[in-house]
Order: sequence, then C-alpha cells, then structure tokens
Amino acid sequence: MENIDKNIMERANKWLTDFYDDETRKQVKSLIETDINELTESFYRDLEFGTGGLRGIMGVGTNRMNKYTVGMATQGLANYILKMFPEKTDCKVAIAYDSRNNSKFFAQVTADVMSANNIKVYLFEELRPTPELSFAIRQLGCQSGVVITASHNPKEYNGYKAYWEDGGQLISPHDTNVIDEVLKINDISQVKFEGNPQLIEMIGENIDKVYLEKLKSLSLSPDLIKKHKNLSIVYTALHGTGITLVPRALKELGFENIHIVEQQDIPDGNFPTLKSPNPEEKAALEMAIEKAGKVNANLVLATDPDADRVGIAVKNDKGDYVLFNGNQTASVLIYYLLNKWKENGKITGNEYIVKTIVTSELLKDIALKNGVESYDVLTGFKYIAEIILKLEGKKTFIGGGEESYGYLVGDFVRDKDAVISCCMISEMAAWAAESNKTFYDILIDLYAEYGFYKEDLLSITRKGKSGAEEIQQMMAVYRNLPPTAINGSKVIMIKDYGNQIAIDCNNNTSQVIDLPKSNVLQFFTEDGSKITIRPSGTEPKIKFYFGVKDVLSSKAEFESVNQKLDAKIKSIIADMKL
Repeated sequence: MENIDKNIMERANKWLTDFYDDETRKQVKSLIETDINELTESFYRDLEFGTGGLRGIMGVGTNRMNKYTVGMATQGLANYILKMFPEKTDCKVAIAYDSRNNSKFFAQVTADVMSANNIKVYLFEELRPTPELSFAIRQLGCQSGVVITASHNPKEYNGYKAYWEDGGQLISPHDTNVIDEVLKINDISQVKFEGNPQLIEMIGENIDKVYLEKLKSLSLSPDLIKKHKNLSIVYTALHGTGITLVPRALKELGFENIHIVEQQDIPDGNFPTLKSPNPEEKAALEMAIEKAGKVNANLVLATDPDADRVGIAVKNDKGDYVLFNGNQTASVLIYYLLNKWKENGKITGNEYIVKTIVTSELLKDIALKNGVESYDVLTGFKYIAEIILKLEGKKTFIGGGEESYGYLVGDFVRDKDAVISCCMISEMAAWAAESNKTFYDILIDLYAEYGFYKEDLLSITRKGKSGAEEIQQMMAVYRNLPPTAINGSKVIMIKDYGNQIAIDCNNNTSQVIDLPKSNVLQFFTEDGSKITIRPSGTEPKIKFYFGVKDVLSSKAEFESVNQKLDAKIKSIIADMKL
C-alpha cells in the first residue's frame, strides 16, 4: 500500500463510511486490498459533469458511474431547477433510460433524488428512445429532463444527459450553470436519496400514442406509402430501445413488409452479437445486411442503443448492399423533404433547414436552390435545437442533420430522432420507387444536379501531456500561419470559430461569426473544398474533416469521379503533411 497516492486513499476511505451501502463498501474494500490500479482509476478524480452531462465506466468510486455520482449530479441539477423557477410550486421533470446495464437503476435513483427535492417526476416505466424523452418534456410541460444512456459507447459505460424545458439538451447559460451547481455538491450527505413515491408518476403508452400521432403528421407522401406498402425493409435495434417504437411507427405509417433482425431485437446492455453498437460501423449492420440479402430488402435500417441515430444500407446499381454515410443520408433526406414541400406548395420563403459546420455543404446548396434558408451551427445537435427555439413562431423548420448519423424532421422533438428518421427515410424510398428508382439512384441524381460532394474524416491521436500540447501547437500554427493554398487551390475563406471571425481572403475583409466560441478552424478553397480542423473535447484527438466536390455529368461516370475525389482527399492530406 506504500505506493498508493495518499489523496486517493483518503477519497476511497470516505466510501467506507455509513453514507454508502454495504455492497459499495465491500467493493471498495476489495479494491484497496487486491487491485491498486483499479482503485487509482476509480478514485483519482471526480467523474466530470460536462456540458452534455455524465459519461463513464460503471463501478464504485468518484470517477465511475454509480448510484452516488448519479445522485450528486441529480442533486446539482435539482438545485438549479429550483433556483431558476423560484415562483413555481410544481416543477416537473421527465426521465427515460435505454437498454444499458444499470440504466433502469440509475433512472430510479434520478427519480428518487428529484422527488426528494419536491420536484414532480414523470418516469418512463420501460426503456424508450432518447427523442421520446425530448418530446415528453415538451408534451408534459416539464422544466427539465434526464435520459440515462451512453449512446454507442462500449458496454462498460453508461451516461446521464440533461435537458431543459424546450426539450433540447442544455445550452448556454444553463450548461455551465448546472455544472457549477453540481460542483457545489462536494459531499454525499448533501444528496437527498429518499424519494417521495407520491411525486413519481409512471408514463409510457400514453406518451407513445401522442408521439406517434405527431410523427404520422409529418408524412408528405401517404398515398405513395399505400401504393408501395410492400417495400421490403429490414430493421435492427442493435439490442437497444428502437425496438419499442421503430417497427410500430413504420407499421402505423403504412409499411407492411418489415423484417426484424430477431437476434438483435432483445434489449441487452451486453450487446452480445456486436463488437460495437454503433450504426456508423459496417460490422454493426452485418446481420441486417445478411437478412436483407435473404428477403431481397429495398432498405436496411439500424438504430443505436438510445435510438437517436440511424445507419442505412441500400442496393447499388450492381445489386450489392452499400452503406450510406451520415452526409449522404442527410443530403437525400433534405432533398426529398424540399422536393415534396415544393410540390405540395408549402414553400413560402419563410422556411429553413439547419446543419452542423462539419456536415456537407450539399445540404446548403439544396436549400438555396429551393428557396429555403440554411443555418450552420457548431457540432452537437443541441445547437440545432437552439436555432429552432430562437426561430420558434417566426420561421418554419423543415429538417436538419449532422454527419454523425443524427437527423430531425419537424420541431415537436428537439434532439436527433432515429424513429422519425427511419419513417421519413422509408417514405423517401417509397417516393423513389414510384419513379422506379432506389435510394441509391436518388443520391446519384442529387450529385448530377448539384455536384458530386464527398466527405471524409481523419482522426489523429496524441496521448498524454505532450500529446495535448502537440495538438494545441498544431491549432496555433493553423490559426496564426494559415495556408494560402491547399492542394494547389487558393484558400478563399477562413472561418475561425475560436476568435469568431470569418476572413474573405480575396478582398481581405472580415465579418463576425455569430456562434459561440469554439476551437475550430475551417478553410474553404477556390475549387470548392472544405477542410475543418477540430480538437476533440473528450479524447486526446484532433479531427480533420475533408469535403471535396466535382461535376458528375452522367451516372456512368459515378465510379471514375468517386475515385477521383478519393484521390483528391488523399492529395489534400499529403499536402497538409498529416
């Protein structure tokens, strides 16, 4: 024991007091006696409550997700709610949870602490998609909400996401203010764990019904769904919450030929059939694509554990299933929405879409050509929700998305929504089928009309203190000595979100970027390329997003232009010496 840090032992010994339950004390004692490395990892710091809430490995200790770290986070959030609504005698919160191990338990802890603070709790009786939590907050007039999820992280993790009264995740000033309140909870004795059952109301089917009715109202092609109701759709929930609503929503919309990947329809926090429950990864869709081949499916849909993101696969012109990335799916979805809005005479000039700054510029081009405004926001769907809130009652939100597989149609939810997205993607496939086309064909049409846009992402990891310093230095060089050309093409615009300034390099003028400060740089070149540089806020990584474009004259040229754009991205990477 002589090698253990004195502060870590002091922190661990606190967890041996009567404030902690027997099982927790037993586990801490075992770590002290047998596993110094794990003891150190569990107690060397507090699990940080960031702007998105908590996320960490489950286990005992101050640096782990457990009853006590969740309780302290909830007490801080409860204190902030009561501080912000001092005149309100009936503050309310909604709480949901996903299929991860301990999610239901953490949701109950959250409900107990909230009710112990005299806050009314609406607790989902069973697991539900994260977007339904956002909907419930608005539907039930809540001041806040919490969902227990770690999205697509490995099975050892769980998390805690906090929402505000608009149904969106916490944004400024609430995000930092809640962090301040959580930091004030420095002793477990400050947490009120004894819940008041009288203030906890179970919800479920009553919210499902209203949500699904709202979802059906988004449909732009009900007649085409009736006509193509036998469109073959394979769906996998990847052992997550999507199974509770996605198949039902598709059926209520009118699709009758839905095939479930049964091995993955059972909610299970161990994700037994998957290396990672992430629909961005090809391996996660393997079982679904195998089933699609057997049933000759038109469309494959896969949602992540909390059902806020969706990955898709469709047949290409050779009959092989190919995965769409987030930029491609977002582009086709927006293309469909705007075409139908225009066809239905709903475009008045007061409509808009929203995308994140790292998402394809193709979305913006589609919007502009259709007389619809396009807004750019920082990475994170909470910023899309913020724009919707700002423009509520002034302009009409049609849809939005981000390259990381999150999309939203309509504004009754204020977070990315895979349930809505699965339905609208399927409807779009029916729309394509009416013209004897596939989802893939529509993407090619899109590229032919607007230009072939291609995106890629390179993440560079630099570990430790020296790695963090190297990432800082890279950003300083790009910021202070920006390139005048990239891959032989002149840089015509620089956007520095850290200094909130956009520089027009052609006439040496600048304008203010009206977005929160963020350590992100973007370079736009004369040939239509976009390079975004963004250090990760949670990992020792710096991310480079590349967007390039070219003309696609015909479908026959797709492969050659595709290869040309791949080569162009490689040339940019080489030119930037990455």
